[in-house]
Amino acid sequence: MIRNASIINVFRVSLALIVIVASASSLSAFWLLEKSEQDAELINVAGSHRMKAYKFALQLSTGKNVQARETAQEIETLWEQPLLHRHFVKAGGSIQQLAKDAKAEWQRVHSEIAEQDFVRFSQQQSNAIDNYVNQLDTLVGQLQEHSEKRMETVRSSLALASFFIVAIFFFLLTVLKRKINQPLRHLLAVSKRLGQGDFTAKSKIDNEDEIGQLSRTMNKMSETVSYFYGGLERRVEQQTQELSRKNKVLSFLYDTARSIIVHSYDYNNYQQVIEKLYEIGEVDDIELCLLTEEGNRPFLQLQPRPNSHEPCEAGDCATCLKAGPGASVIEDKLVYRFVLKREDQNYGVLIVRCEQGQPLATWQQQLMSSTADQLALSQSLKSEEEQVRRLALMHERTVIARELHDSLAQALSYLKIQVTRLHKGIEKNDRATIDDVSNELREGLNSAYRQLRELLTTFRLKVDGSGLYSALQTTVKQLTEQSNMVVHLDYRLNNIPLVPHEEIHLLQIIREASQNAVNHSQGSEVHISLSQPSGQDVELKITDDGIGLPENAEKVNHYGLAIMQERSRNLGGEIKISRLESGGTEVCFIFTPDYLLQ
Repeated sequence: MIRNASIINVFRVSLALIVIVASASSLSAFWLLEKSEQDAELINVAGSHRMKAYKFALQLSTGKNVQARETAQEIETLWEQPLLHRHFVKAGGSIQQLAKDAKAEWQRVHSEIAEQDFVRFSQQQSNAIDNYVNQLDTLVGQLQEHSEKRMETVRSSLALASFFIVAIFFFLLTVLKRKINQPLRHLLAVSKRLGQGDFTAKSKIDNEDEIGQLSRTMNKMSETVSYFYGGLERRVEQQTQELSRKNKVLSFLYDTARSIIVHSYDYNNYQQVIEKLYEIGEVDDIELCLLTEEGNRPFLQLQPRPNSHEPCEAGDCATCLKAGPGASVIEDKLVYRFVLKREDQNYGVLIVRCEQGQPLATWQQQLMSSTADQLALSQSLKSEEEQVRRLALMHERTVIARELHDSLAQALSYLKIQVTRLHKGIEKNDRATIDDVSNELREGLNSAYRQLRELLTTFRLKVDGSGLYSALQTTVKQLTEQSNMVVHLDYRLNNIPLVPHEEIHLLQIIREASQNAVNHSQGSEVHISLSQPSGQDVELKITDDGIGLPENAEKVNHYGLAIMQERSRNLGGEIKISRLESGGTEVCFIFTPDYLLQ
């Protein structure tokens, strides 16, 4: 019964019993002590009766009548006190009877002595007073015995209450040990095992009390946590696999995008992409068809190697290109088509075939779509690069044609006119004309040859990956080796981002002006300065210490000056050629760089 009883109820009942027993013992002790206090009062009154009886006898024997009468009156007053009467009535039994006998004896003695007017005191009366005193002694003895019995009852009740309380205390200790201490230790051990991940730990307490209910609840909680923990482990494993797959997909897309940015893809790269996509995409049949801008059939069909599936044999790819998102069923296969399209231009189609019961997952479709977009971007960049090369080639040919037209074409036209004059002079046998035309032809041929060499040098001139400064150093070295002049270079454009066509035009203007100084200035030094003095426009200065600009400079170097003027206009700048007061020539060119115009 105690084994299945509620712990709280056991403690409640035990504490209630302790309180009841303690209260009962305290109240009974208080009541008995109160009674004992009345017994003491009775004993005191009885003693007073006895003392006054002796006093009364002494006064009678000595003839003190008045005093004897007063003492007798006092004794009567003591016997008539209501409190004394109630005490004797409550005491009951022999004590009440002894009190009645003693009072009756006193009344008899008092009446006899009063009849004699308190004058005579015989031996008989003395014996009666002694008898009265003996009855009082008996009454006092009875009162003392009665009081001692009450004190014994108080001691017994207190001892019994103490024993009962101690028994209940040890009972509670036993209950505390068996129903609380031991079960809690067991539950603590089980909870530690559960905290360490051992969900097989079970509590063996099957009581019906609160600890038993807690034990069963803990077992249920352990089973629930074990179930959810197992489910969580499965979810973690699934999420880990999902993250690993997504990491592979992102790495593949990143590597593909980076490769497209770093260098153009060729068809061998496409083969690697398809094989990697086949591995990461977890598909069974994949094929990439590449088309030209005007073509309707693939010029290249790529599949992963080795592959057990035959490439598509369709004669027209319009169906694949026009197919929208989703899948279509062809020959019991689900066919997904991802078009390589960019800026309304179709570059091909990525085809994935799978079983009807195993369609592509969402992540697989996103992967294929992203890969198709990247391949389309690669094809678009490749087309744009080829177009840029075509435009660069056409621009270069235009420049060559313009340079030939401005130099050799005009020189040859001039020589053609002189040949016509020579024919007329020969027909007329005009020796002066023949000699003048011969001189013009000689000078014209020399000038044309020089212009041809300058054009060849210009066309071979280039700025490689080292930049403009490196190309200028090479030019300075060549000019120094070709002449006795000292060429000084002051370059201060290291922090300015010049575009390629700006570098080319600056290099050719510097070379043309420096070559003119070497050929015509007759000086010893050439200074080349490139700077940005105002923080905005770029300033180029080329000065020499020669004889200065001749009066017929345009005729002497017509084509070189024209070339510099043309290149300055291409950069949107202004070039000035002036003669210095100290001697020598200065070529000054100022333009705004492209990065400030954007």
